[in-house]
Amino acid sequence: MKYFPLFADLENANALVVGGGEQATQRVRLLRKTNARITVVAERVNAELRALAQRHAIQVRLRRFVARDLQGQRLVYSATGEEGLDAAVARAALARAIPINVVDRPELSTFIMPAIVDRAPVTVAIATEGAAPILAREVKSRLEALLPSNFGALARHAQRLRGRIAKAIPDARSRRHFWQRLLAGPFRNAILKGARKEAQRILAAELRGAATVAAHGRVALIGCGPGDPDLLTLKALQRMQEADVLVFDRLVNPAILEYARRDAERIYVGKSPRGAATAQAEINQILVREAAAGKTVARLKGGDPLIFARAAEEMAALQAAGIAVEVIPGVTAAHACAARIGLPVTLRETVRQFCLVTGANAAGEPDLDWDCLAREHSAFAVYMGVGNAALISRKLAAAGARPDTPVVIVENGTQENERAFATTLQDLGDLLSEVAIEGPAVIFFGLDWSSAGLARPEHVRLFRRGQKRQPAGALPAVPVKPPGKPPGKPPASPQVTP
Repeated sequence: MKYFPLFADLENANALVVGGGEQATQRVRLLRKTNARITVVAERVNAELRALAQRHAIQVRLRRFVARDLQGQRLVYSATGEEGLDAAVARAALARAIPINVVDRPELSTFIMPAIVDRAPVTVAIATEGAAPILAREVKSRLEALLPSNFGALARHAQRLRGRIAKAIPDARSRRHFWQRLLAGPFRNAILKGARKEAQRILAAELRGAATVAAHGRVALIGCGPGDPDLLTLKALQRMQEADVLVFDRLVNPAILEYARRDAERIYVGKSPRGAATAQAEINQILVREAAAGKTVARLKGGDPLIFARAAEEMAALQAAGIAVEVIPGVTAAHACAARIGLPVTLRETVRQFCLVTGANAAGEPDLDWDCLAREHSAFAVYMGVGNAALISRKLAAAGARPDTPVVIVENGTQENERAFATTLQDLGDLLSEVAIEGPAVIFFGLDWSSAGLARPEHVRLFRRGQKRQPAGALPAVPVKPPGKPPGKPPASPQVTP
C-alpha cells in the first residue's frame, strides 16, 4: 500500500485551488460538498467559478499564485496546466507541510484523488494508487448500483440514535449485536422506504427486547474454500463481519482474515502434519467457551466444513452445550483444484462416479476399500494423502490398479503458489521424491484430460520416470483405456463412499 487511506476534516477549514479552468472547477465542486472555506487563485477563471464568487460561495483572487497564498490553508489543489507553475505550487506546499494534489502529476502530490461514492454521511473512496483509474471507476459504478440513493438516511438515523441506544444497552458487545440487527433488518427497510413511523415502532420493539433478553453466543462453521478469497460465499463474508472471535487453522489463507472485522479477536488452532497441533478436544472447548461468554464465533475452515474437516465433532460439542451452530458451506478443495486445471471429475460414458477419500485416519494410515478404488473407470480424490502416497500406490497396485492409471496432484490449489503435476500410479513415488510437496494438496486418481478430448494445461507439469518430460500443453502420453479395447457400455460404477 503506497497511499494510506484517510478522511480529512474540512469543517470550517481553508482549502486552496490554484487554477481557473475545468480541472480546477472539478476540485471546487468536490470541496463544496464539505464546509470548507474555498479560495481560488488564477489569472483567469471560467464562468462557473465567477458565478460562485458572485454568490460568495467561494473567494477568487484574480492574479498569479504566490507562496503567501498558502498561509492558513489545510490542503491545496493545483490545476493550472502549466508545468512550471504546478511544480512551484507543489514545492511551496511541501515546504510548509501542507497536503498537495497536483492534477495528473502524482510525483508532485502528497495525496491523490479517489473515485467517490457519496451517500453522505456514508462516503466510499476508491483508488488504484494511480495505476489504473478506470478500474476505480468500475468499482465506483458497481457500488453506485449496489447502494440505494438514500442510504445516507440510514446512517443519519443511526447517528441520532447513538446516545439513546448506548444508554439503553450499556454492554458493548450486546450493543454491537443490537446495531447489527437494527441496521440489517426491518428497521433498515422502513427507513430506506421512508416509513418513519413504522421505523419508530420497530425501534421501540427492538429496545424492549434488548432490555429483557440477554445476548446469547452462537457459532458459525464457515467453509473458506481452498484459499482464493474470491471463492468465499456472500453468507461467509456476512458471518465473518458479524464475528467477535475468529477461530482458524493453517488451511485458512491469511488473506481471508482481512475480510473480517479488524477488532475481532483471533485464535489460532493450527495443525501441522507430523508437527505441533491443537487437539480437537481443545478446539471444541474454545468454541464452547467463547460462545458461552455471549460472543459470536466464526470457526473458519479450509474447503467445506462437512468434508474431512471434523465439523461433526464441533457441532456435537456445541449442541451438547446448548449453543446455536450454523454451517456455511464452502467450495471443497477437490472441486476447486479440478476447476483450476480444467480437469473433469465426471465423464458421461466413462466416469459416472467421483469419490472423495482421506489419505489418513486416526491411526495415521488410510483404511479404504482398495479393491473398489482399483477398479477400472474408478475416479477419486485423496485429501491429506501426500504423506501416505507411497502406501496408497502400493495398496492400489496390489488390488489390481493399472500401473498407467493417471494421477494428478494439485498443491496450494487456487493460490498464487499453486503447483500441479501429472503422472501415473507407477511414477507417483518418483515424482514425490523429486518434487517436495509441502502445502495442502489434493491427489486425483483415474482422471486425465485426453479421455475428455482436452489438452493438458500449460502450467501442469508432466512427469514420467526415465522419460524426458513432455512439453506442457501436450496430451498425456498414456491412454486411460487399454489399447485396442473396443468402445462399449462401461461397467457399473463401484459403490465407494468417502
